[in-house]
Amino acid sequence: MVHLIDRRVQGKNKSAPNRERFLRRYKGQIKEAVARAVKGRSITDIESGESISIPVKDVNEPNFGHSHGGVWEGVQPGNEEYQKGDQIARPKGGGGGSGKGQGGNSEDPAEDDFVFQLSREEFMNYFFEDLELPNMVKTQLTSTTDFKSQRAGYKTSGTASSMHVLRSLRGAMGRRIAVGGKSSRRLKEAEAEMSKLLDEHVPMTDERVMKLKQEIHHLRTRLLAIPFLDPFDLRYSNRIKVPKPASQCVMFCLLDVSGSMDEQKKDTAKRFFILLYLFLTRAYEKIEVVFIRHHTTAQEVDEDAFFHSRESGGTIVSSALNMLTKIIQERYAASDWNVYVAQASDGDNWDNDSQTCRELLINTVMPLVQYYAYVEITEGEPQNLWLEYEQVATRHAHFAMQKIESPADIYPVFRELFKKQPN
Repeated sequence: MVHLIDRRVQGKNKSAPNRERFLRRYKGQIKEAVARAVKGRSITDIESGESISIPVKDVNEPNFGHSHGGVWEGVQPGNEEYQKGDQIARPKGGGGGSGKGQGGNSEDPAEDDFVFQLSREEFMNYFFEDLELPNMVKTQLTSTTDFKSQRAGYKTSGTASSMHVLRSLRGAMGRRIAVGGKSSRRLKEAEAEMSKLLDEHVPMTDERVMKLKQEIHHLRTRLLAIPFLDPFDLRYSNRIKVPKPASQCVMFCLLDVSGSMDEQKKDTAKRFFILLYLFLTRAYEKIEVVFIRHHTTAQEVDEDAFFHSRESGGTIVSSALNMLTKIIQERYAASDWNVYVAQASDGDNWDNDSQTCRELLINTVMPLVQYYAYVEITEGEPQNLWLEYEQVATRHAHFAMQKIESPADIYPVFRELFKKQPN
C-alpha cells in the first residue's frame, strides 16, 4: 500500500486537492471556455491564464429535502376559499412557502455566474489536451526560459574555488594603506628626525634620541601588527543566472481566406500557428509575427483581419509566396533573422499556379528560411497543391507537410522539430 501526501505550499483558505477535484468535475465547461478564449486571443498572448465563468445552474449541488409522505389532512385557520377535496395550486417559483426557487419573478435580480481564474499551467494543459501531444512535448512547451550563468562583480562570501586572488590582494593593500597610513607617515618623520640628530653627533643617551627610539619602535610594532591578508579582504567571483540570449526570429503565417475556408478550418489553422509560436518562444527571446492572407491576391494584415476576414472567389497561392519573398528580402536579412514559415490552406489552387508555387519554394523561398511547415486542412483527397509540395519536400529536408482533419492531427508536423538531431 502506497500513501501519497500532498505537501504543496497552499495559500490561505485554498486547497489544491479541492481545486483539482473541481477542475475534473467541470472539465467540459472549462474546455468550452478555453476554446472560446483561444478564438478571442492573439497568438502572442496565448500563454497567460484565463478568467473562466460557469453558469450557476451548472454548479448547483444536489440536496435532500424533508417532505411529508402519504395523505395528510390539516386545518388551516382563516380558510374562506377551499372546501374539502379541493386541490391547492403550486406556489409560483416552484417551491413552497415564500421562497423564490429556481423560477423567481422576472423582476428578481439574476444570480451572477461563478467565476474563477485558471493559472497559466492549467490553461496550457487544457489547450494541449485535444492536440494529443506527448507529455514530454507539453512539458517542453510550458517550461520556463533557459538561463545561463554570468559573472556579476564580486561578493564577500563563497567557496575557495571561486576566490578572486588579485581582487583580494588589491583590497588587502588598500586596507593596509588606509589603516597604517598615519603611522607610516609618522614613522618616516621620526626616522628623519633621528637621522638628523645622529648627524649632529647627539649622544645616544640624550633624552630626545631615547624618546625617538621608543616612538620608532612603537610605530614599527604597530605597522607589523596589521595583517597582510584579513578575512575581510577576501573577494569571491559572483555569478548570476540571466535569460539565455538568442538571436531574433520572425514567424510568417500564411492563410488561405478564400470562400472554401470556413470558420472551423480557420480555427484549426490558428491552433497550428499557436503551436509553432510556442515552440519558437522556447528558443528565441525576440519573435516578430507577420500575417499574410491570400485568395486571388495577397495582403499583409494584422491578426484580427487575418483570422476573421473572408473572401469569395478562387485561390492563387503564388501571390502569398511572392509577398513572403519580398518581405524577407526587404525587412529580414538572413544575417540578422531566423525565418520560420507556417502555411495553412485547404489545398485548392489554380492548376497552373501550383507548379509556380513549387518553383518559387524550391528556388527562392527555401534557401531563405530555417523551417517551412505546410498543413492542408481537408477531409477529402489531396489537392493539386499537395502533389506539387511533395516534390518540394523531397528536395528540402526543412520542409514539412501534413494533412489535417482535426486538431489532433497537428502534432505530426512538429515531430521532426522536437526530435533531437544527431551531431
